[in-house]
Amino acid sequence: MSSPTDADVDQRDEPPKKKNHNKYRRDKPWDTDDIDHWKIDKWDTDNDALPGGHLLEESSFATLFPKYREAYLRQVWPVVTRALDTHKIACELNLVEGSMTVRTTKKTSDPYMIMKARDLLKLLARSIPVAQALKILQDDWQCDIVKIGGLVRNKERFVKRRQRLVGPDGATLKALELLTNCFVLVQGNTVSIMGDSYKGLKQARMIVIDCMQNVHPIYHIKRLMIQKELAKDPKLASEDWTRFLPKFQKKNVPRKKPLNHAADNAKAKRVYTPFPPAQTPRKVDMQLDTGEYFVEERRRKAKALITKKVESRSKSDQKRAARAEESERVPEKKKQKIADASNSDDVVSKLKANMAKTKGATTASMSDFVAAPKKKSKK
Repeated sequence: MSSPTDADVDQRDEPPKKKNHNKYRRDKPWDTDDIDHWKIDKWDTDNDALPGGHLLEESSFATLFPKYREAYLRQVWPVVTRALDTHKIACELNLVEGSMTVRTTKKTSDPYMIMKARDLLKLLARSIPVAQALKILQDDWQCDIVKIGGLVRNKERFVKRRQRLVGPDGATLKALELLTNCFVLVQGNTVSIMGDSYKGLKQARMIVIDCMQNVHPIYHIKRLMIQKELAKDPKLASEDWTRFLPKFQKKNVPRKKPLNHAADNAKAKRVYTPFPPAQTPRKVDMQLDTGEYFVEERRRKAKALITKKVESRSKSDQKRAARAEESERVPEKKKQKIADASNSDDVVSKLKANMAKTKGATTASMSDFVAAPKKKSKK
């Protein structure tokens, strides 16, 4: 085999060269610094005409809404219909299925407006007021719906962290809206965010997710406040702001155990022995040695006898009280019988009195009813 030459050894020692990805890239006349590539131009119906004058296919989106939103949606649906008619988008509210549907028509000129209408339905279903939700139809407004229901497993912990995001009287949420220039609404298992910049949406989404992962929103709010003040200084526009921003690190400090000097002294005085420690006596053995076992047995039997007597006495008292209550409570039928019997006794007594009167009349002598003969007078 041939040995490696000096040239091969030098090539191995040299570091690998970095690829120049812009080697064949040419400067483009429209790629200048004064052009904002993130700017979204408004749709001009006259200049931005579709090929053929209309869309070739119909596109539609449907969204379900909860039951408690039905009354509000029925009230504001005419406002939604008028707003979508200006963009030639058809909409439908189905109260039977609980759904909202939007679709394009032959007169629709802006192809992206159907996506804006879909976002409008999502925001309305998530309890955002119609006046705020209609702003999404503008070209410079975007929205984002963050699902926070699956980020925390424990229900109680989830409720506490969601309340932490809102803050006392909504103060934390209001500060977040002012710093990100976004509208934020916490509803159930979702957080709806609306704003006129993607930067604000990204910041708000990061804060919401970090809050669900046990990072307090106040840390992000402090950071955003400092960034807002630094952005006002034109000298710091091209510098790194890392030295000005606070660094919050999560500290997991273990709790200190209480000092036990007696245990430490016992460990220090302990002497090594090759023999195992003596077996500790049982409680029964200790009671047998002191004679307490037999005394305890007699006490236990006496106590069992006393409790048995008390229980039997309580049972007999309960039975006696139950019999007394039964004797006091006479059934209604029995009462009726007693009342009928008393009434019949009165009737019988009256009949007896009448019979006695009639009997006295029948026992009278016939002389009472026959006139006595007249005595003859002597002449």
